[in-house]
Amino acid sequence: MKRLKAHNEEETKAAAAELAKFLEPGDVILLEGNLGAGKTTFTKGLAEGLGITKVIKSPTYTIIREYLEGRLPLYHMDVYRLEETGGMDLGLEEYFEGDGVSIIEWATFIPEDLPQEYLQIKLVPVGEDLTERELTFDPVGKRYEELLRSFDEDQSDSK
Repeated sequence: MKRLKAHNEEETKAAAAELAKFLEPGDVILLEGNLGAGKTTFTKGLAEGLGITKVIKSPTYTIIREYLEGRLPLYHMDVYRLEETGGMDLGLEEYFEGDGVSIIEWATFIPEDLPQEYLQIKLVPVGEDLTERELTFDPVGKRYEELLRSFDEDQSDSK
């Protein structure tokens, strides 16, 4: 597990862009946090780090948005609306096993549809004006332990 403090939106995006350097096809990232915690902001930074220049919008109403022009495709999912139904009919495993990176907001609503391994990132606003965020990176599985180790080493080297 790794904890990181981002003092503003730009630092949140910068941390995500840095993480993007280490992502590979088939990687799955779960973003957890309340409304306004910075999940879409984090995704914007990740997209920048992958070389995606399109505007990143929350997929709340479309459930899945695909961005295909970066180093790796990015599949941005918001499964909040699937709380009652689950994601069985969406073919999520095709995204998870595909050639891109899947980033999922509100993954707690589809636990039975998730792969066995993933990187979970919790975003929690802190401070008086709630612009600071604490990011907690929790790897589940060997691939994500290695990913986090590389990311951590890179963070240490840049200080």
